[in-house]
Amino acid sequence: MHGYDNSMRGTLDQAGGSGGMASAIRGLDAANPGPFKDLLYHLELGMLLRLDGRYEESQKSWKTAAEQAQPAEQSIEDDVVNLLKGASSYVVNDRLRAYPGYDYEKVMLLTHIALNYLAMGDFGQARVAIKQTHELEALIAEARSKEVAEVEEKAKKRGARTSFKELNGYPVETIDNPEVNALKNGYQSALSHYLAGFVYEALGEPGLAAPGYRLANELQPNQPLLEEALRDLDRRAGARDDGLTDVLFVIGSGTAPALQSRQFRLPVPAGKGLAVVVASFPVMAATGLSRPWSQLAFDGGPALAAAPITSIDLMARRRLSDDMPGIMLRTSVRAGTRALLQAGLQQGGDRGDRHAAAAGIAALAIAAGSILTEKADERTWRTLPSEISIARARVPSGVHTVTLLTPEGVRSARLDLSGRYAVVDLRLLRSQLFVSAFSARGASETLEQKSQPRETSK
Repeated sequence: MHGYDNSMRGTLDQAGGSGGMASAIRGLDAANPGPFKDLLYHLELGMLLRLDGRYEESQKSWKTAAEQAQPAEQSIEDDVVNLLKGASSYVVNDRLRAYPGYDYEKVMLLTHIALNYLAMGDFGQARVAIKQTHELEALIAEARSKEVAEVEEKAKKRGARTSFKELNGYPVETIDNPEVNALKNGYQSALSHYLAGFVYEALGEPGLAAPGYRLANELQPNQPLLEEALRDLDRRAGARDDGLTDVLFVIGSGTAPALQSRQFRLPVPAGKGLAVVVASFPVMAATGLSRPWSQLAFDGGPALAAAPITSIDLMARRRLSDDMPGIMLRTSVRAGTRALLQAGLQQGGDRGDRHAAAAGIAALAIAAGSILTEKADERTWRTLPSEISIARARVPSGVHTVTLLTPEGVRSARLDLSGRYAVVDLRLLRSQLFVSAFSARGASETLEQKSQPRETSK
């Protein structure tokens, strides 16, 4: 009965504070007892292990999560069709079902699996994970278009309401505002596609890199840093090895927003009329957004400009906005079923038969139980960053110091860069700065050989 945010808050505080990552993982394990660990557990554990530099263990957890994640096309059946097939499923609360994973979480899972491979110096496997993100996005796009039509059809047949704007008191502005509505959808990430461009470029495949950079520009327009990546691609592809490393900084801050369950009065069809019932719906918690960094300093020199590229906070809000019609439909069906059952018991009591007292008590129990047990699903991948920016620079291979001015003060990290291309992930969680980067010299020789420009005739 405790909210998921409450169970994760201590884990996040331990990871980003003085408690340490081992303590944070123990807290996560304590909140998930028993031998079976669900999808959400493996998502959270994989991120904690990644921040602790345990990339192979992180990959193991995330690959388990990928196997447990519900396929995009299957979620339509589970979320809409199956729920409406039998009366027994009407009372199944969303939070009691197996966690399917949200669309943006599935995409970010594959993106972070790619980042783990890059932290281990394996651009080839990162390329495989990136290709999987492209395939997943195509499946999601097709599945969601079908889901919209399915929800509308079922709602029309049942006379159910699907607009959250009709919920009196619902904080509409948290998921319906210009920033949220400006997103193309709730699952495509400019970070994922820019990273695809960078990896393809590093592997000497500029023809595949260009579409990645192009889509990143479409998803996050009017960002000079993103425009430059596409505009100067041919020049970079034809450049000779000059002893410099092209570094992509991925800068994450904060945590993904929490969901909270709140109760609202909802009119639902019941018999020949409407009944007003108490029902719970998820609300995206208002948070002090951790704004993306605008710059970072490299070796004490001039600041590098950083461009905001992905807001998981906004993606989560867009996801909830897109999912609310289905949530409204499922909640209306459950609430209407309970209202009919309660009305039937009350009518039995009104007839004055020998079961009248029992019927009246049962009706009151249903009403009270509905209020106590009806709780919206608050589960969501909380260890994801809230905001992500990128910066890019060509620097001499070797040891460098990068410095960021954060809300918690100045944070610095030493980097040992080698090879023609490198990805450095910087994550501020609470007061701690975590660095994920490949630093072993000589291990990127294969990449360097693949990245050598081809000779062209004049």
